[in-house]
Amino acid sequence: MIRPQLSADGLAVRLPLGEHVDPLLDELALAYAQDPDAVGRLLAAHAASVVALDFSMCSDDTTDYGRAMRAAEADATREALVEECPAAVALDPLLDPDSAITFATRTTRLAAHIRHRTAQNRNARP
Repeated sequence: MIRPQLSADGLAVRLPLGEHVDPLLDELALAYAQDPDAVGRLLAAHAASVVALDFSMCSDDTTDYGRAMRAAEADATREALVEECPAAVALDPLLDPDSAITFATRTTRLAAHIRHRTAQNRNARP
């Protein structure tokens, strides 16, 4: 489960996702070690798709259709990489109702703390 925390500066709520991403990176490294040519080609293809998508998002000349196509290509190469990593299923944690309420309550409590402290600081200024 993702446990919301205050950021180091206390100005934002942080959602630490490292524990979810670490297994994915580990599996990607293992997949690469087992078949560096195939996984390397997938990584290179995904990198090219990401660069093309980034360019299309920044270009004034790209049509909406072109952007959609670049996004679809990036999704496809990303999905091909995810297939190499069964841990990717854990990236989207499913919360039962009680866990979802706990998550929302904790996030709200932390956000309220930040807002209250920020409002106090604004009111304390001369």
